[in-house]
Amino acid sequence: MTNETAGRLYVVATPIGNLGDFSVRARETLQRCALIAAEDTRHTGLLLRHFGISTPLLSLHDHNERQRAPELVLRISAGADIALVSDAGTPTISDPGYELVCACAAAGIQVIAVPGACAAVAALSVAALPAARFCFEGFLPARASARREQLLSLAGEPRTLVFYESPHRIVETLDDCREALGPGRRAALARELTKLHESIYRGTLAELAARAAASAEFSRGEIVLIIAGAPPLPEQSMAGEMDRVLGVLLPELPLKQAARLTAQIVGARDNEAYKRALHLKGA
Repeated sequence: MTNETAGRLYVVATPIGNLGDFSVRARETLQRCALIAAEDTRHTGLLLRHFGISTPLLSLHDHNERQRAPELVLRISAGADIALVSDAGTPTISDPGYELVCACAAAGIQVIAVPGACAAVAALSVAALPAARFCFEGFLPARASARREQLLSLAGEPRTLVFYESPHRIVETLDDCREALGPGRRAALARELTKLHESIYRGTLAELAARAAASAEFSRGEIVLIIAGAPPLPEQSMAGEMDRVLGVLLPELPLKQAARLTAQIVGARDNEAYKRALHLKGA
């Protein structure tokens, strides 16, 4: 049920680079709200000054959002309109804001999207890879072993994969993608979208990994990595692929865990992988 006397929370997208992408509606919304909850008040302050917006700022980031959300809900419940912004792009999409949106929704406060730039969607639109169905994974784990495990779990995913990545990890990540998903998988890497040095690189994972290792420009700027989904395997090939993956995982993991991960990797049913694991174990 909506609280009719409360203010509203506006989730406002901001430019990811080019200030020309800042919509009129977004600027008007920020101008008339009582307060702007911003991931970094210094960063957002520069944007506001550029457009002559004087609305007060309050920090809302990963380390304080849970504590700040109840305070903001109270202010909105009392009638204040508040805007939520992140440093760039759309809040809550691998950015802070989820806790606040959930708290407002639970309190019956109307949450309104003011759409605009989103790096993941922008990159997907120019990647020249299938975009009808895609799987957004955000940032991969920083720890190498966890990153490789997550990539292995996605190896059989048929939808196009979308990742954010830090420039200082992109060489290692592309190497891990090549190993986990296959060197011939098609991919695109978008760097510094909408900015002066915007670059789009397309090729196989092997080609992109080699280019990243040889070029320092890959280690600069914001990066979105798009990878084609796994092609469907014929039934006979899937059985062989299950045996191959189980042969690697069974010596290292309990049978049920190895079977479940194998099913995810090759795109098989859990019970099929489990039966195959039992067979290979001789159980």
